[in-house]
Amino acid sequence: MYLETKLPNFLHRGKVRDTYSVDENTLLMIATDRISAFDVVLPTGIPGKGKVLNRISAFWFEKTEHIVPNHLICLADDPDVANRYGDSEVIDNLPADLAEQAMIVKKAERIDMECIVRGYITGSAWSEYRRQGTVWGLPMPKNMLEGTPFPEPLFTPTTKAEEGHDQNMTGQQVIDMVGVALAQKLEEVSKEVYSFADSYAKEKGIILADTKMEFGLLEGKLILIDELLTPDSSRFWDAKGYEPGKSQPNFDKQFVRDYLTEQGWNQEPPAPALPDDVVANTSRRYLEAYYLLTGERL
Repeated sequence: MYLETKLPNFLHRGKVRDTYSVDENTLLMIATDRISAFDVVLPTGIPGKGKVLNRISAFWFEKTEHIVPNHLICLADDPDVANRYGDSEVIDNLPADLAEQAMIVKKAERIDMECIVRGYITGSAWSEYRRQGTVWGLPMPKNMLEGTPFPEPLFTPTTKAEEGHDQNMTGQQVIDMVGVALAQKLEEVSKEVYSFADSYAKEKGIILADTKMEFGLLEGKLILIDELLTPDSSRFWDAKGYEPGKSQPNFDKQFVRDYLTEQGWNQEPPAPALPDDVVANTSRRYLEAYYLLTGERL
C-alpha cells in the first residue's frame, strides 16, 4: 500500500495524488492509497484504492473523449512506456506495482476550480437545504427529501483549496476567474459529462448522485485533468436500494464519512484513524464500483 511516494522529479502532492515531471510537456500522476474526507487526509489508507482510481479514471476518460478531450496519454504500466519515456529518471525508477496506480498525462494549465455537478440533493447540498432552503444559494422547492433528484442537474463550482475546506463560488466569481465564455463552457461541458455518465451508470445499476471534475487549458483548449468519475470524486448509489428520505446504499467513500460523523469528529485536522472493518468495507465498495461500471475485476 502506497500512502506516499518518493521518486525523482517530484512536483506536487495533493490529497490523494502525487505528481512528477516526466519531461517538459508530460507528467506522471500517481493515485496513492490515501483517502480524504471533508477535505482532510486521513492517517489510514485503503488497500487497492489507488489502482481503482487510476483504472476507473482511464475508463471514463476514454468514454467521454467525444464530449471533451482529456490529459491522459496512457497508463504507466503500458508495456510501451519504458520505450517511450525510458530516458526519464522518474519512469526509470518507477516500481512495477506502483505503475499500476499511475498514468502518463499531458501537462496543462490547471483552472483552480472544482466543477461540481449535482443530480440529487445530498451531502453538503442537503446540509445547506436543511439550514436555509437553498442549494448553492438557489431557492429550492419545499419539503424535499434527502436523495431527491433535482429537476435538472445543478452546476455548483467551488474553490480548490490546497489546505482547508473548499468554498462555494458564485457565478460572478467564476466569471471573474475565467471570463464569461469559458465560465459558460465549463458549466455546459461539466453537465454534459455528468449526464452522459449518469445514463451509462444507470444501465449498470448505479445512480451517479453527484461528481466533481477538474479542467485545464492546453494550447488554449479546454481539457479534463486529474481524475474523472471515481468513487473518490463522485457519489455512486446502488440503484436497487435507492429510496429518497434516507442515506443511500453506495459504492463510494460515504461509508467513511458516515463513520467519521458517528465518532463526533469536527472535520478539522487531525483526522481519526479508521478501524480495520471500515477499511475493508471501503476497499470492497471501491472494487465493486469498478466491476459494475467496467465489467472487469481488479
